[in-house]
Amino acid sequence: MEESRLDRDQQPKKSHRTRNIILTIILVLLFGVVAFGSYKYFAVKNAVNNAYNSAGLQKERDTSSLLKNKKPISILLMGTDTGELGRTYKGRTDTMMIVTINPTTHKTLITSIPRDTAVNIPGYSDQSPAKINAAYAYGSAKTAIQTVQKMLNVPIDYYALINMRGLVQIVDQVGGVTISPELTFDYEGYHFTKGQPTKMDGKKALAYSRMRYDDPRGDFGREQRQRQLLEGVVTKSGSVTSLLNQNFINSIAKNTQTDLQFSDLSAIATGYLSARNNIENTYLSGQSGEEIQGQDMEVTPQSELQKTTNQIRSSLDLPQATTGDIALN
Repeated sequence: MEESRLDRDQQPKKSHRTRNIILTIILVLLFGVVAFGSYKYFAVKNAVNNAYNSAGLQKERDTSSLLKNKKPISILLMGTDTGELGRTYKGRTDTMMIVTINPTTHKTLITSIPRDTAVNIPGYSDQSPAKINAAYAYGSAKTAIQTVQKMLNVPIDYYALINMRGLVQIVDQVGGVTISPELTFDYEGYHFTKGQPTKMDGKKALAYSRMRYDDPRGDFGREQRQRQLLEGVVTKSGSVTSLLNQNFINSIAKNTQTDLQFSDLSAIATGYLSARNNIENTYLSGQSGEEIQGQDMEVTPQSELQKTTNQIRSSLDLPQATTGDIALN
């Protein structure tokens, strides 16, 4: 266990094409707003309208003013474990990332939060301490946003969420992808060999992205494989244009929810795209595994929380502030 955490924490903060499933979907929608003719324009607009779902939470900042004045913004990206493998309940979040987009510095920062991070979930004291991936299951997007904001003392301006069914449909819509696995393993009836190019349909891609415990890098390794898959989707499609067919757009609408409205996406598309080519990936690291109330959780040192808070607030052009107080440390 100790070796796995050490391997994970020593992973460099690389940019190596750090897009994941959710971020790519948002980028597809953003590009679609400004790059294509009226048919595609209205198809994307309808998809956004169908995916819209307010978090039911008073935002900490005036997001309309931020977009109007081209100020840095933050988006909480989440992937749930519902929608596949026979699940019909509201799942926990397999993936949780804070994306900050700064149009002045032309940079995007993606901060990954491990799903097993130990926190006290606001409004759910009887269920706390808990893993941060339970925040969405307990109270939907509102509680997930509140938890992240209070853990790190950073504002979340928007959120976007996709369920795992989306991964299957997206990969199938582009006719599958060919990936060279980053390690050798067997999972859910599929075999993957490190370095051997492998054609994957949606279900096989889902298995490739889901495996966690046999990866010495833990959550970090799984997120790397998710990004590798999306890189394969974009490469297979040849361009964002070919992704914007009606079936693909419909699959996005069915499997995504967000409080980004079409007008917000339009503003981001026209004022923030300079940040899309300079993406830095970082990770809430330095955690230690502990058993808390019968569950294995990852406890984050105060110093690591503060470092992450500093990085995110800096990318948002906000003054430094003390990190949050609901994480166990």
